[in-house]
Order: sequence, then structure tokens, then C-alpha cells
Amino acid sequence: MAIRDNRLLRSKQQAQAKNKYAVGENQPTPDEQLTRLEDDTRRVRIEFDIFFNGGAKRAPYDTKGRVETLLKRLGDDRTLTYAQRYRYNSLAARYNAFRDLWRRTMQGREEGRDQVSAARAQVKSETNTQPIEAVSFVCLDAHREIEVVKNLYTSLLEAKRRCGEPTENLSFPKFHRLIASKADALKEQGGCDSVRFSVAVEGGHVSFKARAGD
Repeated sequence: MAIRDNRLLRSKQQAQAKNKYAVGENQPTPDEQLTRLEDDTRRVRIEFDIFFNGGAKRAPYDTKGRVETLLKRLGDDRTLTYAQRYRYNSLAARYNAFRDLWRRTMQGREEGRDQVSAARAQVKSETNTQPIEAVSFVCLDAHREIEVVKNLYTSLLEAKRRCGEPTENLSFPKFHRLIASKADALKEQGGCDSVRFSVAVEGGHVSFKARAGD
């Protein structure tokens, strides 16, 4: 009888060790995976909002893919408790509602029915009826001539807005550093004392150029 008990104990321990090896010691628990799913769902919603508002050029398909992979993994997990299954179903329903909204918004954008597309179409229409005159600015020292660089910056922003191009990532400090660096490089390469920057619209898009001053 003792031998049989020992055999049963060894079999149980072997099964537990096998299951532990299969799962992996670092495998996140269902609660941890549900928390990650909630965080990623919130993140992908924010990223889609940024994309639809024109703040990003590409939709967050990578984040969306991670969320859907995690949804499928948890959906196939038969070890979830009742409370965990209830939480999963709530998160899945919330994500599915978001996904349907994104699909309709993407379809509207492709058909030109969303607000961003309509605004861009209006801007392009105004651009066609009101041509933007080219402007140019000469910088002797882009590091010190702050007012000249500010006027150049304002002209560039105005041209981009009228052409419906994004300006969110173009701050003045970043622009100033770019202009100063470009001016230094041109003066060194061309052996000139000044640099001429120009802003124009060509084919409905903003053209920003720099060359050695006259």
C-alpha cells in the first residue's frame, strides 16, 4: 500500500513539474494579462485618436495587432475563473466597439466624409483660389537673428496650414536649431557670408529651400 501511495505521489509531482515547465515560470498570470489587455486597449484608442486628428501619418496597426493577439489568447484560456471571464468579456466588448468605430471612421476618411478630410479639402480649395506668394529671407547669422528666423517660421507654418500639412511637430526651438545648422553648413560649403531661405507652394505642397545668399 505504501508503494502504491509513493507511485501516486511521484506521478502527481511529475505532472505538476511538467505543467510548470510547459507554462513557464515567467508566464504572466491571467490577471496580469487582463491588466495588460486593458492598458493596451487604452493605448491603442489614444493612438487611433492621434492618427485620426492628423498627429500621426500611420494608423497604429502594430498596437492593434498586439491587442487582438492577446484577446484571442485569453479567449481560448479555459482556466479563467468566473470573475476573470467576466472582466475579459467586458474588455472584449469595449474593444470591439472601438474597432467598429475605427472601421467606420477609416471608411469615411477614404470616402472623404470625415471632418479631417473635409477640412483638408476646404483648405486645398482655398489654396487653389488664393495662391500663396513665395517669400524669402536672408540670414547673415541664424544663431543671432531671432526675428528673421521667427518671420521665416511664421511664413512656413502659414503655408503648411493652408496646404493642409501637419505642423504639430514643428516647434520654434526645433526649427531654429535646424535653420542654424543648415545655414552653418551652407556657409562652410559655399564660402558665403549669408544664406537665403525661401518658402513657396509647388503642386499644392509646401516647398522649403535654402541656398547660398546673393
